[in-house]
Amino acid sequence: MRFLFLLPLLALMACAPSPASHDRTTQRAGTYTGSMPPMKQFGPAHVSPPTRSNREIAQDFLDLSFQMETGETLPFMTRFDGPVTVRTNGSVPATLSYDLNALLSRLRKEAGIDIRRVSPTKPANISVSMVPGRQFKHLRPTAACFVVPGVSNWNEYRRLRHDSITNWKTLRKRTRMAIFIPDNVSPQEVRDCLNEELAQALGPLNDLFRLPDSIFNDDNYHSILTGFDMLVLRAYYAPELHNGTTRQQAAATLPRILARLNPAGNFASGRAPVSETPKNWEAAIRQTINPAKSHAARRAAAMRAVTIARNHGWADVRTGFSLHKLGRLTLAQDAGLARSAFHEALSIFRGRPEMRLQAAQITMQLAAISLSDGDAQIAINQANSSLPALLQAQDAVTLSMVLMIKAEALDLQNHTAEAREVRLDSLGWARYAFGSKKAALDRLAGIAALTPK
Repeated sequence: MRFLFLLPLLALMACAPSPASHDRTTQRAGTYTGSMPPMKQFGPAHVSPPTRSNREIAQDFLDLSFQMETGETLPFMTRFDGPVTVRTNGSVPATLSYDLNALLSRLRKEAGIDIRRVSPTKPANISVSMVPGRQFKHLRPTAACFVVPGVSNWNEYRRLRHDSITNWKTLRKRTRMAIFIPDNVSPQEVRDCLNEELAQALGPLNDLFRLPDSIFNDDNYHSILTGFDMLVLRAYYAPELHNGTTRQQAAATLPRILARLNPAGNFASGRAPVSETPKNWEAAIRQTINPAKSHAARRAAAMRAVTIARNHGWADVRTGFSLHKLGRLTLAQDAGLARSAFHEALSIFRGRPEMRLQAAQITMQLAAISLSDGDAQIAINQANSSLPALLQAQDAVTLSMVLMIKAEALDLQNHTAEAREVRLDSLGWARYAFGSKKAALDRLAGIAALTPK
């Protein structure tokens, strides 16, 4: 299940220099109301293959496949037998249809899964429904979207949500699933939900905070299926595995499966086993992303998460994520601490190739700080360095904001024409990332407010 995640803009706005600067940039943003560029969308994804050893990947596969997000264990695997069909229920936006077709194509090519789309009038193994936002929030207030077994539409789910048919632990094999997405979210959020929930409908049900290169992680850094994710799904549907396979049986078979599917992983340098993530760290992190908590409570939770990570001696994605959260939640109160946290997180993320996206997202935060300091060229350099990873990961949210920062920095250098082109580019991505024209312009005004008067 994908959880709600607060956008980076909230932290960036905290370091805006003055109300007067905000007035100036709101006027500039307003000039685009009559000439907004068309929405941009990504082309085919080009993800990198996993760089970790097959031994590590096998352990990740087992922990993903035989445990649920609640911590409950699963006695055996379940999956679809034979070809898998997907349909959409009711009216869906054009962007959903485009992104769903692209995702199904990837699953066929990269994961080797026989999956195709069918007409909405035909029965299907997996049904995708857009649900009125208010109804969705009433039943699942903390979820961004979710997948449920045993039903095909929202009315069935409402009627049967407490029935054993919708309980993952009662499954013996997968035949019918429903994915629910609220109808008031942006095109990118819809696409992100399709990636995560369709992956869970097909394969593993768990998320692991320790994974640096996967959508099966509640830190939400990755929003499309990665090379690691596709390898896991390909292994999940390997002929050696089947409905009823136990963890012990899978553990015995996985080395042979991964050696065949990922021969490079046989020679990848192994790292020390990653320690289990303690419950107190997970609880702290979940509090930092809980919008129902006060800012002070979330900030204190981020400090606890960093302390726990350091006490365990981690130097992985969990520590970097803790520091990222601490930086964002302390920027308004203690800019020095926030900068230090961002830089420490960046040093962790830069240490491993599978964390390029995390490094790019931290670099966006630092570029915003450089812009607010008036360091235009540094902001431009930081923005440029983050663009390749953001484009590869198809992260339009961060990409659009990085381009907005770059445009403001170019304006500071009096490169007006180039700034205008970059700003228009950013708005095209912002329309996909944030949805409405107003939402895109609000982000533009927010970034412009960082610029020194």
